[in-house]
Amino acid sequence: MNLHDLTIHQAQELLASDAVTSVSLTEALLARIAAVDTDLHAYLHVASEQALAQAQEADERRARGACGALLGIPLAIKDVICTRGLETTAGSRILAGFRPVYDATVIAKLREAGAIILGKTNTDEFAMGSSTENSGYDTTRNPWDRDRVPGGSSGGSAAAVAASMCLGALGSDTGGSIRQPAAYCGVVGLKPTYGRVSRYGLIAFASSLDQIGPIVKDVTDAALLLQAIVGHDPQDATSVEMPAPNYAAALGQGVAGMRLGVPREYMVDGMAAGVRQAVEAALDVWRELGADIVQVSMPHAEYALPAYYLIAPAEASANLARFDGVRYGYSHPDTDDIWDAFRRTRAVGFGDEVKRRIMLGTYALSAGYYDAYYLKAQKVRTLIKRDYDEALQQCDALIAPTTPNIAFRIGELIDDPLQMYLEDIFTLALNLAGVCGISIPCGLSEGMPVGLQVQGRAFDEATILRVAYAYEQATDWHMLRPQV
Repeated sequence: MNLHDLTIHQAQELLASDAVTSVSLTEALLARIAAVDTDLHAYLHVASEQALAQAQEADERRARGACGALLGIPLAIKDVICTRGLETTAGSRILAGFRPVYDATVIAKLREAGAIILGKTNTDEFAMGSSTENSGYDTTRNPWDRDRVPGGSSGGSAAAVAASMCLGALGSDTGGSIRQPAAYCGVVGLKPTYGRVSRYGLIAFASSLDQIGPIVKDVTDAALLLQAIVGHDPQDATSVEMPAPNYAAALGQGVAGMRLGVPREYMVDGMAAGVRQAVEAALDVWRELGADIVQVSMPHAEYALPAYYLIAPAEASANLARFDGVRYGYSHPDTDDIWDAFRRTRAVGFGDEVKRRIMLGTYALSAGYYDAYYLKAQKVRTLIKRDYDEALQQCDALIAPTTPNIAFRIGELIDDPLQMYLEDIFTLALNLAGVCGISIPCGLSEGMPVGLQVQGRAFDEATILRVAYAYEQATDWHMLRPQV
């Protein structure tokens, strides 16, 4: 096996036995990036010198007998997460050249664990999109078919993992932005419970929905990477002070006797036939493993899409007000006064999708419309959370498709925002409810990956990892890799 094809846990074993060094592992991945990323455009910034220096330090730490949960493991970071001294743009022209003076809490945790940061991956601008076509810099291509999107907004991270340009990556998930690209690229993506992972240093899109999580090659790696980044953070007021279990220890317990619910509202007409067949076949696997598959109802699921596209843009409108050309980022050079400077800076610095969402959110929050739109959407959010609570009282976890279709072609939906939004129809409700979910590969359709979600109770990531692992070990879908 080539070094770049390793999983995190395989690399850990080789590093621990001195069969490979962190330097050799990092060199192999940098060579892989140089060889294939000219076509895929998964990375916005590759930090070769810094990565090799970190790898050398990791090898020296290991030689001294030091240990770290991810010591010497090369990872990629979505470009909405602040990394000290390394350009962080959120995929936007308005932040071109911005180098944070501090690390996000998750980055500080990764550094403490000994991880190597290879670089920053492409994203839809400010994480607003489902295809990575809304990046201010480039469109990332799906490693399974370069004419198709990798999903979004964490499309760069998912493509980098699928194409073996890192051993794992961090993404962020506001309405499906970890799980949807993981499904499109045939990898594993985990969205933790809101408050489980610190958001300090995450460039905000919608503060009540955003959550950082891992994108990796298999469920074991998801457990390992999640373990490294969880924990209470006093710098994040939404971070919950709750101890995390040993996620890896929960993996092998099986699903015999567990009740897995399938929401009838998620098996809808209009879902691609290949996706439906793959999900139904996956349910049969869990049955064979001893799980009881039952049907449940999520009666307010149909309202998740309109509720999300009122709440998320409203929060984005407030969060993005800080990008005014005065304190940092792009500033238009030819203006008449401060108001003209604001208008021109934001008109040039923001892309079309970001402007669209700012306008939607500003309208929803405006006088005379707040009660009719934003407040009503928040009430619907409460009903959706109640649906999850009731369904998960009956079941240990819920099973649903991750996306209604396989990855679409680049340019196919770019002029149809509503259809693009519908690609996230199965992922949005989870964020509104604030619970956890993981997308795992479950088949192929037309030669492209299909993903399904395991959704669980708040702060019960151990259970969804256990359910996902049982399926993964009974099938070979997670072992498939695109020909790159």
